[in-house]
Amino acid sequence: MRKLWAKILGLGSLVALFLPGIALAAGGGGAAPMVIVSDTRKLGGLLAMWANLYNESHLYFTIVTIIIIPLIGVIFGLLADLVMKHIGIDLEHRDLAEH
Repeated sequence: MRKLWAKILGLGSLVALFLPGIALAAGGGGAAPMVIVSDTRKLGGLLAMWANLYNESHLYFTIVTIIIIPLIGVIFGLLADLVMKHIGIDLEHRDLAEH
């Protein structure tokens, strides 16, 4: 039984190893690489800067996005807290109803 499993796993790994080569031999390797860019012709200001960053480096775009999203969340949260305090909603000194 052990020899059978060894043969099955061996043949399966060979198929997985040679399958991409078979696909390329069938004519799948001649396509030109796809380039993904942002259209910046009608953009201005921050949107143009953001789109140009995306076009220049996907890595920098990802890093800046990861940094900016939590910062915007904190700013919006503080702004919402300020607005709620201004209209009279006090979330710091409320009585919990669910005991």
